[in-house]
Amino acid sequence: MFSRVHRPPTWLSTLLLMAWLVLAGAAQAAAPVTVLRLDGIVGPASADYVVGGIRHAAQTDSQLLVLQLDTPGGLDSSMRAIIKEILASPVPIAAHVTPSGARAASAGTYMLYASHVAAMSPGTNLGAATPVQIGGTPAAPPDDPPDKQAPAGEGGDAMSRKQVNDASAYIRGLAQLRGRNAEWAEQAVREAVSLSASEALELQVVDYIAVDLADLLRQLDGKTLQTRTGERTLHTADATLDRYDPDWRVRLLAVITNPSVALILMMIGVYGLIFEFSNPGTGAGGVVGGICLLLALYSLQLLPVSYAGVALILLGLGFMIAEAFIPSFGVLGLGGIVAFVTGAVILFDTDVPGYGIPLTLIGTLAVVSALLLFAIVSMALKARRQRLVSGDAELVGSLVTVTSIKANDSAHGWVQLQGEHWQVVSPTPLRPGQRVRIMARRGLLLDVTAADAPPTEKR
Repeated sequence: MFSRVHRPPTWLSTLLLMAWLVLAGAAQAAAPVTVLRLDGIVGPASADYVVGGIRHAAQTDSQLLVLQLDTPGGLDSSMRAIIKEILASPVPIAAHVTPSGARAASAGTYMLYASHVAAMSPGTNLGAATPVQIGGTPAAPPDDPPDKQAPAGEGGDAMSRKQVNDASAYIRGLAQLRGRNAEWAEQAVREAVSLSASEALELQVVDYIAVDLADLLRQLDGKTLQTRTGERTLHTADATLDRYDPDWRVRLLAVITNPSVALILMMIGVYGLIFEFSNPGTGAGGVVGGICLLLALYSLQLLPVSYAGVALILLGLGFMIAEAFIPSFGVLGLGGIVAFVTGAVILFDTDVPGYGIPLTLIGTLAVVSALLLFAIVSMALKARRQRLVSGDAELVGSLVTVTSIKANDSAHGWVQLQGEHWQVVSPTPLRPGQRVRIMARRGLLLDVTAADAPPTEKR
């Protein structure tokens, strides 16, 4: 005998399935879209910000991260740190060059190629991705005539060729990974070419042209993207935006890793410590100088500095300080200023966008150092011409009052001078309250004479 199994009606199963699909779609649609904004050069601070934003998007289960770009480029190490995080992200990332007039040059081009979605606003451009050497000497000019010279970035030295070949292979790999135009990507590295937004879309360098963020999200709605963890279908038309702003640490890092700020911090730190060593116990110079010098050293180890430039700056400061203590008639001071200016000029590679120090700042710091040196030397010379105010030089010639005399010898008595009691001797009898002039000192005994008597020159 068979028992009959009761199954729910077909219409009920269909209703439950539709409800589940609606709830799943609502849950997916409720996932936020994280928005990051990268303006300016790509450096340690911006890398820390973007990496933190990608991890924040993964923790909040965002369905998409939009990285808005406007950058002239930056450091290769910072760019590669960002791209590593993009490639490993479980959240799809859309790089958007915006607003109109923005650019994604050099490092920005690599980041655009690495992203799951590449978009540009009208009036923007990208390209010029040739790497520049940091901290080295420039390549020798080629011997070939101009019409036979190698493309940009393929100079005569082996190091430049290595850098260009490595960058070409890197961006070609990113292009192949995302299915974008690999040939133009290599041209951007080897020939430093650039593209406008419409040209980039036509050559399949980017995927979309979007006027703004809302336009981009409308175009991406319903698209399916492949991420490291699998496919993700986007529901971005009405998604909530989660704008991830830099925290105080990133802002501080962005300030101190500015080459001009790093140089100023080093100057303040050195001069603060000099002030503290010359006036022990004040505290302010040591505290401010120590903090500024440590911040400057931390900044310099993050930036592409030339150690020859750092050495010249420190040597120049040392010469200017030595000028205040060694009578070199300005030779050390002038040499110090020359060394400081030369070191500041070569401290950073000015070919890297945003990493040059303005010559006006270098000149201003050199003038301030020269004025400080002049003030120190002037005070030293002025102090040298002044009369001594301590020791025997102050005692001799002073007018004092006799406080008491010996009972059996009126030629000997005592006076009050500089907060101390001194024994005095006079060729004439003394009396209490008499004004006398000190003529000489013999150990603890002072030779005096009556104040109304003409002073005699000691031979």
